[in-house]
Amino acid sequence: MSIPALPPVARTAAQPARPVGGQKKPYPFMYIGFASGMATCFTHPLDLTKVQMQTAKANDKSTIGFIGGIVKQHGVRGVYDGLTAAMLRALSYSTFRFGAYDFAKNHFLSPNPGLVSMIGASAAAGGMAGLLGVPAEVVLIRMASDRAKPIGERFMYRNCFQGLYRIVKDEGVLALYRGWQPNTVRAILMNASQLASYDVFKKMLLGIKGSRDGPILQFGASFLAGTVATTICAPADVVKSRVMAAKGGASIPTIITTAVKQEGLKFFFRGWTAAWVRLCPQTVLTLVFLEQLRAGVDAYRARV
Repeated sequence: MSIPALPPVARTAAQPARPVGGQKKPYPFMYIGFASGMATCFTHPLDLTKVQMQTAKANDKSTIGFIGGIVKQHGVRGVYDGLTAAMLRALSYSTFRFGAYDFAKNHFLSPNPGLVSMIGASAAAGGMAGLLGVPAEVVLIRMASDRAKPIGERFMYRNCFQGLYRIVKDEGVLALYRGWQPNTVRAILMNASQLASYDVFKKMLLGIKGSRDGPILQFGASFLAGTVATTICAPADVVKSRVMAAKGGASIPTIITTAVKQEGLKFFFRGWTAAWVRLCPQTVLTLVFLEQLRAGVDAYRARV
């Protein structure tokens, strides 16, 4: 049985409207990077907390307690460790995954795509972006988790560029792609659950009588999409963080097996609250910023 196409709307986050008589000029890719970068400035402390909770061998603190411990021990600057790597990830991985989804919807899908088509397009875009963004992700995970390690095990990267150089110099080029498998799986799950679900939730909310497209509706749709994405991506996200933060050549199956034996199956959802507290605002801010930037472009183009 085929899944019926969703009702059409004026525009979703990743697809501009197609005016009668021609295809709308695409939005600049750089706007996606701007939106993601702005969101990252607000949410990076939550991302750092999530990474440290995921890579900790044992932890009984709440998310708030964990953040408080970081601030108490290292000051406010401590929650911004790895910000340069987070911005590099936003400008590479995030830009490409949004842009590739946008491109696929504009060139390969119908003006009113079905749910399966949207999931397929967003998953493919996420997989390609996941591979592209592995080096930035490796540096980010290492910088964000560094202070939680004993001094002798720390990497001590000054910024993302020095981190990339040190990894290549000390461990070889292939080390930049350590953990590419769980990162790619996580990226596929993230794009499919975040972008496709945002489009679905937005269309559902627009179907409510009296609703209209705007920041409030976009907030609601992105909040729901962020919650769905956090839950679906949690296991792959935890495995990715453990693999990228580790020194040495332990295999992914070994890391997973050891963690499950020591911590149980709850290991796969370690740091879920921190991940949700980080990903929901990141999703909301990125998508709302992006929608407003595109609305500004539409207004400007209408005047010229």
